[in-house]
Amino acid sequence: MNKKDIANIRKQFKLNNQYLHIKEIFNVYVKKESNEIYHHICQPFELLEQEAQELFLDNFKKTLAGQLDTKLFELKFQHDAENSTRDLLYDGLQMEDTEDWIEQMLQIVEKMYATKVYEFDTVVTFIRAEYRKPTRKRDPESEQGGSDEVYFSPLILCTLNKIDQPKKTLVFDYIERTFKSNTVLDPVINLTAPLTGFLFPAFNDNAADVNHILYAAGKANEPSYSFISDVLNCEDIMTAEDDKIGFEMILKNVIGETVESEVISNVYEEIDRFVQEKEEEEQEESEPPMINYQDVERILKVSGVEDVDTAKVEHAFKTVIDDEHHEFKAANLVPKSIKINTKVAKLTLSPKELRYVKYIMYQGKRCLLLEIDEDVVVEGLTLETKNQGDHVDRGDHVDHGDGSTGSF
Repeated sequence: MNKKDIANIRKQFKLNNQYLHIKEIFNVYVKKESNEIYHHICQPFELLEQEAQELFLDNFKKTLAGQLDTKLFELKFQHDAENSTRDLLYDGLQMEDTEDWIEQMLQIVEKMYATKVYEFDTVVTFIRAEYRKPTRKRDPESEQGGSDEVYFSPLILCTLNKIDQPKKTLVFDYIERTFKSNTVLDPVINLTAPLTGFLFPAFNDNAADVNHILYAAGKANEPSYSFISDVLNCEDIMTAEDDKIGFEMILKNVIGETVESEVISNVYEEIDRFVQEKEEEEQEESEPPMINYQDVERILKVSGVEDVDTAKVEHAFKTVIDDEHHEFKAANLVPKSIKINTKVAKLTLSPKELRYVKYIMYQGKRCLLLEIDEDVVVEGLTLETKNQGDHVDRGDHVDHGDGSTGSF
């Protein structure tokens, strides 16, 4: 699934929506530590009070919120898994009898708590819904398209939420005009911060893909690998952070420990250009642009890195990833911002702006040189510009402190 696919489904979780009809909601209350199913109830979603419907709809939207490969992950099911969750979900989509569907979902609940023990009570919520989307806009002349031609698919969404135990409080009784303790101490379902969840099937360009599932982690870059493997029976994944760290290690392996800021800026710009070109070429494709060792070799060469060859890049992939044929999702490799922290200053730059920062030795001291086009104003006062002989400018020779000089 791409961002557009997820956004299209996520925005449908609203009241009285003709494009997403939630038929049933199934709640399972599980006790802490013992993992005992204390109670479960299934009922038509439309029979809930409107306020309860709105609370659950917000919870479903929160479950599907976040960045791909950071909080949301499209997973591929393992082949030949015993008591496969894929089969349980697929069969659950087809079942007309509610009791049969409940039995299928309870098997998934058992898998969720087979090895995981929570220190608090939890509620697992399943919904079974029908997702509809117009395949094309209505033609005002022919009156074709629009709601008359829709894509239709059943889906199951699951969300796991914590139970908060209310604290005793002191309240004021307006009728008796007295202060007294609050006697209403019912457990509260925390619907504002889902612990995890998933959507089945995955959707790609309006097509249901029953071989994949969308998994939602509770926190960014912290997926539960045991949940992915043992509960969902899916293959291992790499997060966006994993991709970024692996790529950085490969760069260090090929380039070395030190590099000029302009080279790194060139690398990020080249990756960004690669992503844009691929997206333009494959507008109808849902697969994200991927980068392999050959792409890395080309990117490094055009970015100004010397002594780069295929064997060197392949060796770096083998050393870091243990697979020279591994492919990175290109969009995961470019940071949104770059932070440079020193004891006297903290800079936050975009990758493209990194080329304007130089790390130099000046008069025996390590310095950051920041190229700017405008005056610098401090507390309403414009800083005085030093004469050329008093500062290092582009093209001057810089003393590196070891007897050598370099052009900048």
